Amino acid sequence: MCLRGQALVKHWITATQIFEDKFFDLNQPFFAKENWLQRPLHYLGMYSLDHFIDLFVTSANLTLWQFILLCGVSLLGSFLTAALGLGGGTLTIATMALIMPPTVLVPLHAFIQLGSNFGRAVLLYRHILYGVLPMFIAGSVIGILIGGKVVITLPLFLLQGILALFILYSTWAPKFVANKPKKSAFFFASLIGAFTTMFVGATGPIVAPFALAASEIRHQFVATHASFMTIHHSLKLVAFGFLGFAFGPYIPLLIGLLLFGFVGTYLGKIALNHLNEDLFRILLKGVLTILAGRLMYDALQSAML
Repeated sequence: MCLRGQALVKHWITATQIFEDKFFDLNQPFFAKENWLQRPLHYLGMYSLDHFIDLFVTSANLTLWQFILLCGVSLLGSFLTAALGLGGGTLTIATMALIMPPTVLVPLHAFIQLGSNFGRAVLLYRHILYGVLPMFIAGSVIGILIGGKVVITLPLFLLQGILALFILYSTWAPKFVANKPKKSAFFFASLIGAFTTMFVGATGPIVAPFALAASEIRHQFVATHASFMTIHHSLKLVAFGFLGFAFGPYIPLLIGLLLFGFVGTYLGKIALNHLNEDLFRILLKGVLTILAGRLMYDALQSAML
């Protein structure tokens, strides 16, 4: 064998020995006939629990109970959003704010919401109002670009107050609800929503009244709003990537939250199928009103500081 081949074999043997020493007990030969079934179960029992706890929890600087709490909230939030169209994002970010520092809160929340909304859009893809998506995408791209570059001079409490009043008007104004918005309206709604999402947390309520007014049945609203939020959060993650946020240490945590979120989305879709249409719209308007009230409350608190 040539010297180069011998060197490659030597490196392979060394790497194999390191791998075996780290992960396996070599007291008995692995390929012994009696160990073919015993050893995989042995490794699963010895290494999986501690290894997976360390993988999903320690890398994100969380305790086990904090991880369990976030998974539960991810499931509940996805269920709520799939059943009513929104509300789960606000619940998720409020819980995450109790555990995680603000510097990682918004990017991780965007990642979780992207997974939740994408799963909901896939499950209800037949009901998406595809005709309004091109204008929504165009407005979102412009809004994200402006939001990522412009240092906003408008006080945060004033921005929050304006958004709260806008949500209340677009939810309850009879003329707005009765008339289906034109495609151009989705351009401006997406531009405002994408711009403010870089400064204000969950901005789903900003575009929700437009999707509700354009939808004839509840499934159309939930599916279309999910596609809207998928677009917003995708662009938002790209922006945070360019701004230098490192998602690597949080990937195991995000995988766990996305899995629980998909379970919640699936259960929420089942609940959506059994909701009465009129009851759905009443509940949705109630949720929008509560979220607008919370936004107004935050504005008042910010103004007093």
